[in-house]
Amino acid sequence: MAEIRFAGYGGQGIIKSGIIAGKAASIYDNKFSTMSQSFGPEARGGACSSQLVVSESKVLYPYVTKSDVLVAMSQEGYNKFESELSEEGILLIDEDLVKHKPPRGKIKIYSIPTTRFAEQLGRKIVSNVVMLGFFTAVTNIVSYEAMKKALPGSVPEKALDLNMKAFEKGYEYGKQKVKIK
Repeated sequence: MAEIRFAGYGGQGIIKSGIIAGKAASIYDNKFSTMSQSFGPEARGGACSSQLVVSESKVLYPYVTKSDVLVAMSQEGYNKFESELSEEGILLIDEDLVKHKPPRGKIKIYSIPTTRFAEQLGRKIVSNVVMLGFFTAVTNIVSYEAMKKALPGSVPEKALDLNMKAFEKGYEYGKQKVKIK
């Protein structure tokens, strides 16, 4: 079982990331998953997170108790949820938006300039999909094939090509990062 938290601010696609990864796991990888979300009343710009539990068997408790993976796409999200990351966990950060402390225990940290990559692709809004590609390559919780199949129908049809490019950019960068460590 893997407990995952995506954290950032409203408007970054944090909730959508949890939905896409959960859809990929449960529909296309034949796993079980549950997703819950939280966000402040200010919505866009305010802190938000989505929790995803992925398992080979039925999920008996749908909430993250100690995350195995923390995806932090904002400093506030990192500050709020880093303490809930397992000491053997994986921390994925947007390196331009999050400055991390020295890791506790055996936490592995992987960084990627998701927002910069999204801007280079032409739309900052796809930074969450860049991160989903990175997440897929680094964690192997959800397969590459399943995640690619989950994108159509989860993103606007007119932006599907851009989202696929964003996913590939993050995935390829993640494969390189894993080789280096």
